[in-house]
Amino acid sequence: MNTNMIIAGVGGQGILSIAAALGSAALTNDLYMKQAETHGMSQRGGDVQSFMRISDQPIFSDLIAKGKADIILSVEPMEALRYLPYLKKGGYVVTSSTPFVNIPDYPETETLMQTLEDLPHRIVIDADSVAKEAAGNIRAGNFVMLGAASPFIEIPFDYLEAGVRDIFARKGEAVIEMNLKALHAGRAFALARK
Repeated sequence: MNTNMIIAGVGGQGILSIAAALGSAALTNDLYMKQAETHGMSQRGGDVQSFMRISDQPIFSDLIAKGKADIILSVEPMEALRYLPYLKKGGYVVTSSTPFVNIPDYPETETLMQTLEDLPHRIVIDADSVAKEAAGNIRAGNFVMLGAASPFIEIPFDYLEAGVRDIFARKGEAVIEMNLKALHAGRAFALARK
């Protein structure tokens, strides 16, 4: 078992919460994990990414070489494209379709979506809409995205559920359940399109 994943997005979209849930899922189930994060100007909508490597064997580096990522999980579509050089042949791009237009030369939405649709292995999901419908709150969109990526991550799904429970335990059962509903809705979306 081995998964190399790049989690990308814009500051405030919950990238680090996704990474925390994955880390908890791995470590509490005796898996090896290495992670490297870059925090851009997150309060100003800057790029945030996390390289996440999870395996049942020891891992010696936290970085992922170009052409070696199994998954690019992005909460913002342009950020998914930024990391395409890291994706291995046959790897999956799992991205939200909702752009976060924070720069003046942001690509046209039609061009961006067409580029994503042209990828051979991709899941493009309106995470905000799915989160609102399934969990009642668009703030759970990041866990819709983790759920959508879950079929391509070599970790049992119940580990991911436990990771979500663990990172939100101090916030109470209502917050845990909201994020679990989002996780399940994202997974159902991806499985229907896999």
